[in-house]
Amino acid sequence: MEKKDLSNNQSPSFKSGFVAITGRPNVGKSTLLNTFLGRKISIVSPKPQTTRDKISGILTTDGYQIIFEDTPGINNKKDGLSKHMQKCINAALSGGDIILLVVDAFKGLSQTEEEILDRYGKSQNFICAVNKTDVAKADKVMPLLSQLSQKTSGDIIPISALGGENIDVLLDKIISILPAGSRFYSQDIITDKNHRFLSAEIIREKILLYYQQEIPHGAGIAITQFEYSEQKQLTEIYAEIYCEKQSHKKIIIGKGGLSLKKTASSARKDIEELLGGKVFLSLWIKVKPNWKESLSSLKQLGYY
Repeated sequence: MEKKDLSNNQSPSFKSGFVAITGRPNVGKSTLLNTFLGRKISIVSPKPQTTRDKISGILTTDGYQIIFEDTPGINNKKDGLSKHMQKCINAALSGGDIILLVVDAFKGLSQTEEEILDRYGKSQNFICAVNKTDVAKADKVMPLLSQLSQKTSGDIIPISALGGENIDVLLDKIISILPAGSRFYSQDIITDKNHRFLSAEIIREKILLYYQQEIPHGAGIAITQFEYSEQKQLTEIYAEIYCEKQSHKKIIIGKGGLSLKKTASSARKDIEELLGGKVFLSLWIKVKPNWKESLSSLKQLGYY
């Protein structure tokens, strides 16, 4: 998104900037974003590649505005969706005032993280957050901290994104190196994504949570209708779930349609909380074998 300066006689000491949150899949980037904001903006699940798009969470106070950019987990796949995800990562890293690398304390460093450290680790605007240190044992954490200290001159901060440990320390560090500037967004805006996008993400989150094996990562959500009815006092949402195989469609629907009803019911409740009002949600399943390679399908899903 283009950066817009909304300067309006703010204090000359006001700070603002973009923080690119990067790392491999399942290290806790989205959980960290939600913890920073104190509310859920980016969907989370135990499965890798939950995030498919760059999502900005905006934290504004009287003294600063931080735009946290949650990016997809870095992967080496070459399909159209993966190329879009890599483009999101590159845009965030190139435009970020601060690079925040999140590392999993259990897993150590991957080749991808080594490459990020080689490229950005000596920069003054680089921070490494070692996540899950509340549950990882010292014999895992200490060697990793030592290894990182050899690769970056930036701060290395052990945290728990889920438990909140050291999040205040990490935030204080971000603020300390944030450049002086004006607001890019109005004070009441907390994300760059609209309700239509967030609703599709909520539906996809339920698929990630309720289904196993390849089905969650073969699913895409296209919102075909999103309208608020004054007369009915509710938002009507019609969405299509793309899946790659006919057999997947049967699994998503489930016996007697029970699995799909569970998905729709759970998603509807979360969307109602998001919108602050009643929601009618209708889900339909479409088999699209090569949707990840189809530009038209990816556009319908909002990725291009």
